[in-house]
Amino acid sequence: MTSPTPRPRSRRVLDHSLVVLGAGALATGLGILTLAPGISAASSHREAPLIAGDPRADNTDVYAFTSPDRSDTVTLAANWIPFEEPNGGPNFYQFADDARYNIKIDNTGDGNADVTYSWRFRTLTRDAGGQFLYNTGQVTSLNDPDLNIRQVYDLTVTTSRGTSTILHGAPVAPSNVGKASMPNYATLRSQAVRNLARGGKAFAGQAEDPFFADLRVFDLLYGGDLSERGQDTLAGYNVNSVALQIPKKDLALRGNATRNPVVGIWSTTERRGVQVTDSRTSSHTGWKQVSRLGNPLVNEVVVPLKYKDAFNTLNPSQDRTVQPVVDKVLDPILPKLIQKVYGVPAPKAPRKDLAEIYLTGICKACGPIKADLNAHRLNKDASLKKIVPAEELRLNMAVPPTAKPNRLGVLAGDLAGFPNGRRLADDVIDISLQAVEGAAQTGKLVPALAAGDKVDANEVPFGTRFPYLALPHSKSVNSGPTGGARQSAMKPSHAAALGTAGVALLGLGGLRLRRRRATS
Repeated sequence: MTSPTPRPRSRRVLDHSLVVLGAGALATGLGILTLAPGISAASSHREAPLIAGDPRADNTDVYAFTSPDRSDTVTLAANWIPFEEPNGGPNFYQFADDARYNIKIDNTGDGNADVTYSWRFRTLTRDAGGQFLYNTGQVTSLNDPDLNIRQVYDLTVTTSRGTSTILHGAPVAPSNVGKASMPNYATLRSQAVRNLARGGKAFAGQAEDPFFADLRVFDLLYGGDLSERGQDTLAGYNVNSVALQIPKKDLALRGNATRNPVVGIWSTTERRGVQVTDSRTSSHTGWKQVSRLGNPLVNEVVVPLKYKDAFNTLNPSQDRTVQPVVDKVLDPILPKLIQKVYGVPAPKAPRKDLAEIYLTGICKACGPIKADLNAHRLNKDASLKKIVPAEELRLNMAVPPTAKPNRLGVLAGDLAGFPNGRRLADDVIDISLQAVEGAAQTGKLVPALAAGDKVDANEVPFGTRFPYLALPHSKSVNSGPTGGARQSAMKPSHAAALGTAGVALLGLGGLRLRRRRATS
């Protein structure tokens, strides 16, 4: 089996029988392996069929970027529990006590985690027998006796040197019940931010969902009528988030972010007692990965239905061994659907530019995108023999924050944006639509899709300091966070940006910005 790879000599046939797959079984040399519900229900992201049964294990988004106000650090954030409705009481939103939440960092390029941050949560109830309320009065601090249900967490870090606890019993910012119950939620948020001994920060709690998109795109690309775009499906909803601000040296290979600036990031959720079966035996194991997320939208629009649940059980080091998934990176489904609905010709396969973006990172030696940006092989101390294609969100920590970020990231010449990491304000729907149509390789936006989904910014502004996530909504989604005028909350400069978005020319000097006016 031939797989995309940075170096020709690393292309080789791999043993499919080594792959452990999830529900939606894949035939291997040893028979059919499935991941089935056991003591706890197996799950993955909402884009995979099993997610509906276990939203607390559903990892919705991952972000990684150089901290704009502390450029010697990287901010990592991951979200769970999609579509949290404010006023969703009396049982509000909590992390699972029986799950392990992880953010993983690969600094060598072998698809395995070299640094893993793990959260374990505990729920504490003051009065379980005499109360049904989440809070019994106004809550003005995280240790307020009127906060009836609280969560705390332990945070550990695992490296080649072992596992150590860096926070014990740290408080979680609670669900935002509303102004009558929590008149100053910003104070509660600030109390949940904790300093780490090595100079970092940590946060866990509820936040506004930072993902913005018109997800009616899945209704056969807006029903073939682009005038119907522009409704932010995620507006008004919240998520449960964890965030870290970590010195770059703690993430880099050999602790040297200057020589080795590239890291790959993804998050996972693990549960105990998942039953793994094949055609002959079944057994209950310890921790089992049931959710995974690196780059946005990969499992939604790249991985076929049959393999979605399986993809969420895999370690990135195994990705290249699942040929049906590799095939859909090289010959994706989405451009063919766009061609069918809108007549925009699909770029010719094999799509080695997409393999470069999602599996190897971008570098001149990696594929057709002629720029050195975020491939692991750019790390001076990396062993080229060990680097493998793996789906990870890759970040070059040497790229400084942009003073005026462009929501189209690298496509608009802003090298600090997606797909070089992912900032909260990066418009990954529009970027991904253009990338899948070949814009990263040609340096030209596709005019017919230039307006994207017409949701160009989050409905509320993000913060300017850690954890940067906006405060969670407390107003019902039925009326929207701004009384039904969601799109008016966008900054005019953002709303107009796509019509005049810059495009990237990828030349010998790297990525250079040329402004063009795109029309739809």
